[in-house]
Amino acid sequence: MLCCAYMTKLQFLRALAALVSLTVVSCGKKEAGTVVVLTGSSTIAPVISDVAKRYEAANPGVRIEVQSGGSSRGIADALSGTADLGMASRALSADEAAKLTAHQIAADGVCVVVHRDNPVSELSREQLIRIYTKTATNWKDFGGSDATIVVANKAEGRSTLEVFLHYLGLDNADVKADVVVGENLHVINSVVANPNTIGYVSIGTAASESKGGTPIKLVSTGGVAATTENVANGTFPITRPLNIVEDARTSPAAKAFLAHLTSPAINDIIQKHFFVPVN
Repeated sequence: MLCCAYMTKLQFLRALAALVSLTVVSCGKKEAGTVVVLTGSSTIAPVISDVAKRYEAANPGVRIEVQSGGSSRGIADALSGTADLGMASRALSADEAAKLTAHQIAADGVCVVVHRDNPVSELSREQLIRIYTKTATNWKDFGGSDATIVVANKAEGRSTLEVFLHYLGLDNADVKADVVVGENLHVINSVVANPNTIGYVSIGTAASESKGGTPIKLVSTGGVAATTENVANGTFPITRPLNIVEDARTSPAAKAFLAHLTSPAINDIIQKHFFVPVN
């Protein structure tokens, strides 16, 4: 009897453990349904992170997870379902647009940056082509000091690279880079570390860093100052949309967050990051 009673108790404990495990798994699935994952553009990611904090406070049952990695990653992850929404700081190609829907939340420009102590404050498209193809290699050719120009380029898969090279009419193979980096802040760090470096980044990111005291200068392009105002009025020559992309499988939680992202409710955050609201 003692043996039987013991076995009965053991069986009961095993059954109870199985029930608890099932309950945990079930709860885990329910919680996973309230997590919205966004991946992609490092330009857009800081904006979405700030929006997410406010959104989560107003919607306690929802968690927003934001990961950067470049626009190409955001588009690929949205297509594969790895992410609920993708962040892309460029327009979709025809092939991409056949599979995804883009929702513009803001406008941005791509600007050239140099160190604050660099005398050069303006460069034309033709001068930028000479610098990035290394047919000119000294700052003195552009009104600067007698110093070799260090060219920083963006890595493949970054929309900033695609937008900038499209403006110059170059392929990436044409660029003779000394430094290849990914994130906007990596470019800015390269410029800060070596005053002879030239790079290009989001106007919003550059303006924010400059205002915060980072020793960089936003270079005028084609005679037009690199400012948010000139992006808004359409005079700056290198502009791009900041998009959130989705496919047909978007979850209700992601749809709700997307509706928030495309509403005027986030315009103050967009402006805080020196981008131009469009909604």
